[in-house]
Parts: sequence; C-alpha cells; structure tokens
Amino acid sequence: MGKRIISERTDSAAGGSGLAGLWHLNKISIMRIALLVTLLGGWEGLSGWAFDSFWVSTPGEILAYLYDWIVNGDFFRHFNATMTAIIIGYAVGALLGLLLGLPLGRSETTAKVLDPFLLALNGIPRVALAPLFVIWFGIGILPKVILVFTLVFFVVFYNAYAGVRSVERRYIDLAWVMGARSSDLFAKVIFPAAMPYILLGLKLSIPYAVIGAIIGEFIASSRGLGYKIQVETSLYNTTGTMAGIIVLMFIVVVLNGIIGAFERRALRWRPPSRNGGGGQAL
Repeated sequence: MGKRIISERTDSAAGGSGLAGLWHLNKISIMRIALLVTLLGGWEGLSGWAFDSFWVSTPGEILAYLYDWIVNGDFFRHFNATMTAIIIGYAVGALLGLLLGLPLGRSETTAKVLDPFLLALNGIPRVALAPLFVIWFGIGILPKVILVFTLVFFVVFYNAYAGVRSVERRYIDLAWVMGARSSDLFAKVIFPAAMPYILLGLKLSIPYAVIGAIIGEFIASSRGLGYKIQVETSLYNTTGTMAGIIVLMFIVVVLNGIIGAFERRALRWRPPSRNGGGGQAL
C-alpha cells in the first residue's frame, strides 16, 4: 500500500514537472511569435513615411517576391546549390574537427607541438583564400565546400579540444582506480564531459558554414543564394536582396534547431537549469 502511494506521488510530481515544462515552452513560443509580429508590423507600418521602402523594402513585398520565386521554380535551383555546399562542408569540417580535436586534447605534448601551426592556419582570413580556391578548383561547388570546411573545422576542433582539456582530473583518477580501461575512460568519462563543448562548437559553426558558402558564391558562381543576392543587389532590387537574406536567416535557424534538438537528447542526463521550466542547463 505504501509503495503504491509513493509511486502515485512520484508519477504526479513527474507529471506536474512535465506540464510546467510544457507551459514554459509554450509561453516562450508565444513571446517569440509576439515579438516577431511586432517587429514585422513595425517594419511594415514605418515603411513609406519613416524611411523609404526602396532601400529596405517591406515584409509584404518580400513575402510576395518569395512566393513568386518559389512558384516559378528558380528558388530551388539556388537553394539546393547553397545547401549542398553547406551540408557537405559542414559535415566534413565537423567530423575532421572532432577526429583531430578529441585525441589532441588527450595528448598534451602533441597539442603543444601543433598549436602554433594550427593557430597560424586559423589566423588566415578565409575571405582572402576564396579567390585562390576559385583559381585552384574552378567555379563549381568544390571551392564553396572547401571554404565552408575551413571555417567549420577550426570552430569544432578548438571546442572539442577545450572540452577534453576541461575534464577534471579527479574524475579521470577515480575511473582509473575503479579499473576502467582507456577505451572505457574515453567513452564513459571524457567524451560525455566534453559533449557540451562539442555541441556548442557544432552550433557556433552553423553561421560560419552559411557565411563560407555565400562568400564562395559571391566570388564566382552561376547559381546559389549568394549569387542570387549579388545579382539582385546589382539591379538595385532590395526586395529580392532582402528575400535572399531572409532565406539565409531561416536556414541558420532551422539548422540550429536541429542541433538544439540533438543537444537536448544527448544531454538529457544533465540536471534542469535553475531558472525553472525543466530546461537543460547550458
């Protein structure tokens, strides 16, 4: 009887916590939507008398342009070209960043030897390399992929490296005392502890991936959202330019949401944040 009462109380508490978390998420979503509507409404309302709509267009005109752009099919040609460069460059850059950053975080001597070389490579402005990539690899998708890769790799690498280095020594010593093997130590102590850093690197590198693809398309391309924005800008069509920029913003938000969903699942073992609502600690 006592066990049943305890079980019922536990289930009730869990259900209350779940409802509280759901309400918190719904409240945040409502506030975000309200803020977005306010900003767009203010933009639409102020356009024409507070500032000339020729220079920044209006939400209504941009929405109409996007609709026509999607309906005539030209949107997907540019969108697919940009997304292909982003996805391939991001995936390869993130993977190699992890494969190099995680082991170097364990090997202090090797990290110290390679540190000045990696720092020097990271210090090269990738924008300056973009024309060279076009000369070396042509105007196809390859130079865009390489440019995205160079931007993503270092962000993920340094976050993975810092994550491994941040693991407290006492946890490692405790695992050794308990008889953990090297593989167990990495899989059950070091990697989980470094996961927040890794996920942060994956999230921070998303805008860099988009920037890399767009810069590559600015330099030399015959399609892509960057190419489209450049063409519309040269024609003084601010509506088309703003439409392309908004699509890029949407891409960043969606990709960040995907990584965020993975982050919540991967870090569900962490205690809730102190600000309530059942969210995950950052």
